[in-house]
Amino acid sequence: MSKIRWGILSTANIGVVKVIPAMMRGEFCEITAISSRNLANAQQAAKKLGIKKAYGSYEELLADPEIDAIYNPLPNHLHVPWSIKALEAGKHVLCEKPIGLTSDEGQDLVEAGKKHPELKLMEAFMYRHHPQWVKAKEIVNSGGIGTLRTIQSFFSYGNLDAENYRNDPAFGGGGLMDIGCYSISLSRFIFDAEPKRVSGIVEFDPELRVDRLATALMDFEKGTSQFTCSMQIVPYQRVNIFGTTGRVEIEIPFNAPPDRPCIMWHQQGDDIEEITIETSDQYTVQGDLFSQAILNNTPVPTPIEDAVKNMQVIEAIFEAGKNECWVNIQT
Repeated sequence: MSKIRWGILSTANIGVVKVIPAMMRGEFCEITAISSRNLANAQQAAKKLGIKKAYGSYEELLADPEIDAIYNPLPNHLHVPWSIKALEAGKHVLCEKPIGLTSDEGQDLVEAGKKHPELKLMEAFMYRHHPQWVKAKEIVNSGGIGTLRTIQSFFSYGNLDAENYRNDPAFGGGGLMDIGCYSISLSRFIFDAEPKRVSGIVEFDPELRVDRLATALMDFEKGTSQFTCSMQIVPYQRVNIFGTTGRVEIEIPFNAPPDRPCIMWHQQGDDIEEITIETSDQYTVQGDLFSQAILNNTPVPTPIEDAVKNMQVIEAIFEAGKNECWVNIQT
């Protein structure tokens, strides 16, 4: 087998617009089927994207013996239950972030994965696979900024649509779950450690009842990380990684454009080098890396346990915001 045959759970916009077209360009991915709870929607998406099979239920797709792996871009509250169903159907699973509504729910998925050690399971934090993050990690690990001391990140956009699941608390909506999770993930990724404690201010929309503005501080013992996220302010994103002798800045750290090069800056002392990163679609890279792990029976790039640890930090920030205190992270 030279390609993994993929099935897509749902016609979610992120899949139809971004992920599926990108995976179709991959060397090791073949999109075989797409499903929806509405057959007409599945057929429309399949026709638009050139996918040969369309199913009117997720169960039908999971029962297809010609599908090897599942991509799950369902709303947050459906990540764990349908990922577990996919594992039980004998499918490898790439599940969108955040892994679920709680760390306990995420742990349920970890335990389900352990029952099927022959299957690959990973949370889809696509940004980590982009060459700009590979480069940033390389610079930090090679001493290019001296000793890592602190990280600052920002991620925001505008979404006041009450009908959007991201604004529904029952579906795991809110800024921390949707975009703050990136700042937490990247900090843990770059420090290669877990924060010992966190504090934060979390502001909720009184009508939508989801967090609309959050600023958090994470104590990594050897350094700190601070971020702000919001779904109700002007769109912007940026990351700065600071060390004792240098700095790395990433212009578009999360939604890296797939059709043009990216720019980052590496400062050492007073000298600043502008680095142009080759054009790359992080969804294509993610799909190929996961598919290769299946084909070669090697570990996935990010173990599923990482997803639970990220959720634990999110929960701690919510608790810190509610009680206006520092919250220790249980490890």
